[in-house]
Order: sequence, then C-alpha cells, then structure tokens
Amino acid sequence: MYQLLDFGEGRRLERFGPLVLDRASPAAEKEGKGDPDAWRRADARFDQTWQCRGDLPERWAIAHGKVMFELKRTEFGHLGVFPEQAANWDWLEERLRAERAPIKVLNLFAYTGGSTLAAAAAGAEVVHVDAARNIVAWARRNGELSGLADAPIRWIAEDAMKFVRRELRRGNRYDAVILDPPSYGHGAHGEVWRLSKHLPKLLAMCDELTAGRRRFVLLTCHTPGFGPERLRDILAETLGDLGTVLAAELTIRAATGRRLPAGVVARWEEETGRRIVGRRIGLP
Repeated sequence: MYQLLDFGEGRRLERFGPLVLDRASPAAEKEGKGDPDAWRRADARFDQTWQCRGDLPERWAIAHGKVMFELKRTEFGHLGVFPEQAANWDWLEERLRAERAPIKVLNLFAYTGGSTLAAAAAGAEVVHVDAARNIVAWARRNGELSGLADAPIRWIAEDAMKFVRRELRRGNRYDAVILDPPSYGHGAHGEVWRLSKHLPKLLAMCDELTAGRRRFVLLTCHTPGFGPERLRDILAETLGDLGTVLAAELTIRAATGRRLPAGVVARWEEETGRRIVGRRIGLP
C-alpha cells in the first residue's frame, strides 16, 4: 500500500507499506507543509544519505493490484517504484483487457517493471528494456513476486535507441510502446541520452516499429520545459493524426487533499483523430 501523507518545503512524506519515509521533492519547494505534525512519524529521512530511526528492514514489498514491488532504500534516495505511474498501470490494464487477442508491447526505459507487469498481467506479450542490468534483475524479481515468472516477457539490458534500431533491422514489429525516458542518461555501453535531443528521433523510430498495427503509445516525462502541450505536439507530429492524443499532468493526491505535481503523461491511441490536452491524471 502506498500513500502520500504530506508534502512541502521541498520534501514529500510517504507511506510505503509499513514504513513512512521523508524524501526530497523539487516539485514541493514552493509549498508549505499541510500537516507539520505528521512528519514526526517518519521512520527514515533521505538527505544525501538515509537517516533511519530504529532497525528497519533492508528490503520489503508493497502491492498495486496484482503487481508486487520489492522495495529498498537506494543510495540515490529511490526505492524501486514511482507511485505517480499507478494511474498509468491502471489504464494499461483496462486498455489491454479490452483487446480481443493478446498484443505485443515494447516497454522502453522500463525500470523495475511496473508497466511491464501491469501489461503482462492483462495478457500482453511484453519486451522490457532498460540500460541497467541490476535494474532489469530487480524487475524480474518483481515479476516472480507477482506470480508472473512464466508470463511472456523478454528481459533486455540494452540502450533504448540501439535496441529499437536493431528491432527495425530485424523486421520485428510491435502493437504498442511505453516510454518513461529520463532527462539525461547513459546506455549499457556509455551511450548518451538527452531527452530534448533524442526523444523525437526515438519516437520516429517507434512510429516505424508500430506502423500499420499501432494500438497506443504511452509516454511519461519529468523534464522541465516539457509540459502537456509540448508532449502532445511531439506525439502528434511523429505519430500522425490518425489517433487520439491525450496529454495531461500527472499528480499524486496527498492525505491532506492537496495534489503534488509528478510529471506529464501523453497517450496516442488508435481512435478518432482528435487532439486533446486534458485533465490532471493522478492517484485518487
């Protein structure tokens, strides 16, 4: 179980199962704390290093629907799950269960497998690609915890751009693509990724990779300067006008009732051709 308890003053207070954690949140820098007393309940705080109160488990697990996540406190303050993606996992499950037959999904920058496992649990065949071998191994453990060890998932440790180019040369094709690219990054062999430079090129290759059979493309972004309108335009320009484009803010609703901005989501779907900049999309 996950819950955003409060945020403000550049921090976010969250419950991950049995533990309450206090972590940095640039999106909360201009906000005051809604419930100052709640912060006293934190079991650990991350500020360059983890400061723990008491003897805490090194690893523990939480669930979102049928998907289980193994969590651990990393040296960068991450835990192995990005909760703002939960709304997308729910959408994926609903969207894929509506298909009459299993479809083939490519998940790029796939991290610890939330979208991969949500798609596989809904019956899709998935190719999971992330540049970090240790992260791919983590995602596989999540698959085992979720009872999906035998699901049709290929686990690939590779640079996203390089993998897509190779798939095009091989003639492999997909029905849907999921992308959650970082602002900056490096591939498995030191390849440089810069979202502002490389995202349009990658989407153009994904257009070719799904040509004639594309059901949807799901793109999330946390890069300053890339808001809903900009992501909408990029998707519309690279994927064409034959589908519906929805772009919106991702948010997480805190126990105090306020919403914490948590990036942007844009979706291209095989529908009517309308372009929409929509409502906020977030956890209830």
